[in-house]
Amino acid sequence: MDTSESSTDNSAEPDGRPAAPPRPARSGWRRWAMDTRPLRRPAYRRLWSSTVVTVVGSQLTAVAVPKQIYDITGSSAWVGYASLAGLLPLVVFALWGGAIADHMDRRKLLLITNSGIAVTSLLFWAQAVTGLDSVLVLMTLLALQQAFFGLNAPARNASIARLVPADELAAANALGSTVMQTGLVVGPLLAGALIPVIGLPELYLIDALALCVTLWAVARLPALPPLAAVTSRRAGWREVAAGFRYIALHKVLMLSFLADIIAMVLGMPRALFPQLATQTYAPYGEGLALGLLFAAIPIGAVLGGLMSGTFSRARRHGLMVLAAVAAWGAAITGFGLSGNLWVAVAFLAAAGVADMVSMVFRGAILLSAATDEMRGRMQGVFTVVVAGGPRLADVLHGTAGSAFGPRMAVVGGGLLVIVATLALATATPALRRYRA
Repeated sequence: MDTSESSTDNSAEPDGRPAAPPRPARSGWRRWAMDTRPLRRPAYRRLWSSTVVTVVGSQLTAVAVPKQIYDITGSSAWVGYASLAGLLPLVVFALWGGAIADHMDRRKLLLITNSGIAVTSLLFWAQAVTGLDSVLVLMTLLALQQAFFGLNAPARNASIARLVPADELAAANALGSTVMQTGLVVGPLLAGALIPVIGLPELYLIDALALCVTLWAVARLPALPPLAAVTSRRAGWREVAAGFRYIALHKVLMLSFLADIIAMVLGMPRALFPQLATQTYAPYGEGLALGLLFAAIPIGAVLGGLMSGTFSRARRHGLMVLAAVAAWGAAITGFGLSGNLWVAVAFLAAAGVADMVSMVFRGAILLSAATDEMRGRMQGVFTVVVAGGPRLADVLHGTAGSAFGPRMAVVGGGLLVIVATLALATATPALRRYRA
């Protein structure tokens, strides 16, 4: 490891961020293109490049596990049960992991948790190559993997604010979110192409090898110890509760979480995609329709990330979040009203762009409005909201779709997002007025 590199490049702000150099003006097409300034900083570039490799690998496992469970049981219900088996440990360990990330060197925590995820991937490979065919073993490994991920994500996300200056936080979030969304598109497509050729065990092995790249990159990061004096030696549930009290006392943070809950719970219609592909868009081909519906939002998010130069320099982060959530609701409403598959895909892609804008500025608010000793816990709550919101939406939209029909449920959800966002902006101006 190169110990000569500090976490602050040359000079630093009081909270440990690198000091921002004078910002050159951008003209022409560069004003539209993704802002890549954070990649000039070696520490952030290492963290980001490791994500590029591992996000695709993680998606290989994300496809392989439900495929293997379905092959064993022949039941989609068991696939759903496995998803729930991974949710509880993710929620519990993300909250606890946020507290741990505020009490120890985040680089060390990343090394420990990435090692745990890599070992879990090797165990996935071992059970597959030996032909164990045990759903219980698969669900146990999935729960263990999600527990390690819950411990890892808050430390990884909270570290960003120590690696780039304040005015590059939105750009850094855009770079990271674009990679994640690209993985959601490329990973499943690659898994679908590789399964008939090399089989499931090798998918798990590729993921494990990709995680070795992450370990190498994290090992070369600078030390990221707590900046403030730690008042307790252990990060327990008292510290988790302190994080929730911190959110309650800082209205901007609480409102940023609420905006995401509004968008994802009321306006994420993915549970209705199979029914819409079978009924509304069947003339286009059920398989084609289903694939396009699932791919459209991530593709839109990637496009939004590639054009993030248009918005990542905005200073009114709160207003950008509200505008993006309202735009998401409008796009989902348009999707629900669309009888033509290609128009529907266009609206979903537009929703993906809006989601990218929301992700970028919500992430920037969490990193800039919270102090360093609380950033881990804020990222833990953020992980829970991001993971739990769409799952609640699946229940809500699935029930509403059965009662009122899928298109009516989608339109109603989109309109509710718009109404709730306008009410939030009117009743609580703190988020609307927040500036970086």
